[in-house]
Amino acid sequence: MAGSTLRKVKSRSWKKQRHFRLLEDGLTIWYKSRWAGKDILLRSAKQHLVYRLSVTELEMVREGHQSEVLLSIAEEFPAALCFTLVFHGRQGNLDLVAESPEEAQAWIQGVRKLIHRAQTMDEKERLDQWVWDWFQKADKNKDGKMNFKEVRKLLKMMNIEMNEEHAFHLFTMADKSGTGSLEIEQFVHFYKILTQRDEVWKVFQDYSGDGEKLMLEELDNFLRIEQQTGERSAQHAQELIERYEPSETAKKQGAMTLDGFQMYLCSQDGSIFKPEHQGLYQDMSQPLSHYFISSSHNTYLLEDQLRGHSSLEAYIKALKRGCRCVEVDSWDGNDGEPVVYHGHTLTSKILFRDIMSTLKEYAFKVSNFPVILSLENHCGVEQQTVMAQHLRQILGDTLLTTLVDGQVPLQLPSPQELRGKILLKAKKIGGLEGCVDETLTDEISDEEEMPNGDPESPPAEDPLKSKSKLSRELSDLVVYCKSVHFHGFEHSRLHAKCYEMSSFSESKAKKLAKESGRDFVQYNTRQLSRIYPSGFRTDSSNYNPQDMWSVGCQIVALNFQTAGLEMDLNDGLFRQNNCCGYVLKPEFMTDGNAQFSPEKPDERQGYRPLRLSIQVISGQQLPKVNQKEGSIVDPLVRVEIYGVPQDQAKDETSHINNNGFNPVWNETLNFVITTPELALVRFVVEDYDKASRNDFIGQFTLPFKCIQAGYRHIHLLSRDGTAIPPSSLFVNISISELS
Repeated sequence: MAGSTLRKVKSRSWKKQRHFRLLEDGLTIWYKSRWAGKDILLRSAKQHLVYRLSVTELEMVREGHQSEVLLSIAEEFPAALCFTLVFHGRQGNLDLVAESPEEAQAWIQGVRKLIHRAQTMDEKERLDQWVWDWFQKADKNKDGKMNFKEVRKLLKMMNIEMNEEHAFHLFTMADKSGTGSLEIEQFVHFYKILTQRDEVWKVFQDYSGDGEKLMLEELDNFLRIEQQTGERSAQHAQELIERYEPSETAKKQGAMTLDGFQMYLCSQDGSIFKPEHQGLYQDMSQPLSHYFISSSHNTYLLEDQLRGHSSLEAYIKALKRGCRCVEVDSWDGNDGEPVVYHGHTLTSKILFRDIMSTLKEYAFKVSNFPVILSLENHCGVEQQTVMAQHLRQILGDTLLTTLVDGQVPLQLPSPQELRGKILLKAKKIGGLEGCVDETLTDEISDEEEMPNGDPESPPAEDPLKSKSKLSRELSDLVVYCKSVHFHGFEHSRLHAKCYEMSSFSESKAKKLAKESGRDFVQYNTRQLSRIYPSGFRTDSSNYNPQDMWSVGCQIVALNFQTAGLEMDLNDGLFRQNNCCGYVLKPEFMTDGNAQFSPEKPDERQGYRPLRLSIQVISGQQLPKVNQKEGSIVDPLVRVEIYGVPQDQAKDETSHINNNGFNPVWNETLNFVITTPELALVRFVVEDYDKASRNDFIGQFTLPFKCIQAGYRHIHLLSRDGTAIPPSSLFVNISISELS
């Protein structure tokens, strides 16, 4: 808390001293520049707003030379002085150098403790922390008290528009000592009056006999009727009282007060996401081709495709997000060492061997299911052989080099059988059957041979030049993912092997999906297909992955570095099944005789459309979009459905003027979903603007099959996909058969 002077390092040439200290709340790290004299609060990655670094934004602390920047200055500063603060989401790391090893350790251990504390807080502590934060922000003269003028300012900061009279009335109710100012305890009371939620109270009243508490039986009724918990509701009621009821007296009576009820509704148990789908709940023993696989395109880039920075951090970030298929574009390097970058552009280069080391360290931290390494190979034979040596030496036995059971497969092995393995996807000489085709000349890169006649792709290289020899050593490392040219569905049905896979540009895949959806679904029951963004997306923008998932494509590669709708859908689909990066496709997409076409969902066996009805009740503590003093949001909620073409739909509530703190809509949106197994539901909150585009406030996306019916809270995420507590939506959801 006294603070220390640390060097902030951005590159070999940018190293500046800053004074860092922990604020009294134990959750905010603040720093100021030695020279400027005035406070420079930590700038956030995206907006250049003044920002304080909250411990809740940190994911971990790395010790020593554990980042590219710190490795580049390793000669100058020993590892014992260096550490890296790693943020959730896409925000860049903060690399720091202390004056002494002891000081470095104090920060490393200290910040790790704080992160642990922040992660293990329960709902109540989190709320108390939140209130304390506001008190600190509003107590401008730091006297530990808040007068009415400071409270008025605070309401604006909190996104609340309230008339003077009403605000003063609440203020005097809280000012029990009549001193004209609130101390922290009284402010907590003020905050409680402010956050009293009538809409929750109404639901509570409907089930409470005396209006004071819910007896066990009453809570049981609520769970059975509203929350549709089924048989085990009585036992569940007992568990919820134990878990969320703050009053010991009520607990002893086996009852729940309004406080406990509200706490339950805001918790994980009251969340929209089915708890039983959060862990690993799917069968992982089916062939790889039966799963959707979280996949990244041009994984080495942190920004755009023309001038962007290539970085090992980009691989770490993708793998931490649950990605299971990463891409490497390799080119001949100057000193015999292959390099990775986006060819023929100004993106910076990284060494192939460094990526292998990063992969070895991070591949299985989040999920132990297999990682597919998609190699876009532009190297000559010599450096291909160097790559093969790196793959073998660095990845060691994590690299799969032999058949799982020694048998040539009729179907691909399962994620379960391939746990902890890295699979190389590249060209191969001949097949697994041992009949070797001696012609070593082949087009080597996947994405560049694909554009054939694809109007969306920039012209490929001169085909004569890209014909190049394939190194036997590299070819031998390809087992279950042999890249081949696609010759049509009929040809594949008759001749293809299950370990042969093709890549399609988004436009080619879209065309095939539209013209022969049923054939595409069939093809994908047995073989893997990889889809990649059009070559014209030089800004690293993304295409909608749902169109590809709807025909069963497994490896739908997205630019993970680019936040937005498409990555929200990807995060949404893979949020289930323990975020392991593999999601089992519905049965009608894995059965070899399946006759499913996304264009005609009603023709499949077991067709049962559902009605989804969402009552959007209220919002809680939405973040400000515009930090200007006095600006308050006008929020609206839009619900978007993504799925087969017939299910794509959107509907929104009206907007509420000037209230981001506790807006109430009470509007119902209705949808019909023909193929629930493939549908994703996205809740978006926006700040209405009649003159220009609405501003994004927050979103949450999840698979339709993971939704819990009843009164639920939706905990909103930032554009980057990170949590923004305590922002939420309160909804009532009902799902019924379409009669």
